[in-house]
Amino acid sequence: MNLRSQRRLAAAVLGCGVNRVYINPEYIDEVSMAITREEIRKLVKDNAIKALPENSPSRGRARVLAKKKKKGRRIGPGSKKGKKYSIVSRKTRWMNRIRAQRKKLMDLREKRIIAVSTYRSLYRKAKGGEFRSVAELERYINDKNLRRRTFG
Repeated sequence: MNLRSQRRLAAAVLGCGVNRVYINPEYIDEVSMAITREEIRKLVKDNAIKALPENSPSRGRARVLAKKKKKGRRIGPGSKKGKKYSIVSRKTRWMNRIRAQRKKLMDLREKRIIAVSTYRSLYRKAKGGEFRSVAELERYINDKNLRRRTFG
């Protein structure tokens, strides 16, 4: 049974595409008899014809990817875009580095491992960017014998 014209009319009435028109198999005889828009509208009202919901892209794959990224995967050099400092800016790197060094210096001063004068000079050197990391700061302190001498 060819319901091509009915399907076309129904699409026009429902305001959707031809492929989204659903014709209930129980009403096929009635639908085949309908030739006017008015008859189609009546069949739509009787639920013999209806529009199927719109298909949208599945979010399933996107969710899987998001889960992996949250876990820390898929962030290698091949997936990075932008310049050298676009991921973590120069300033943020500097802030992280200087804060760690200053924390270390304060810790050493409070534990009386270094003198206050030594602390001040190392603080200024750190501010000037002399040390690349806390490890380098430690190396410098050890090489220059800047630790307090302990007696007893």
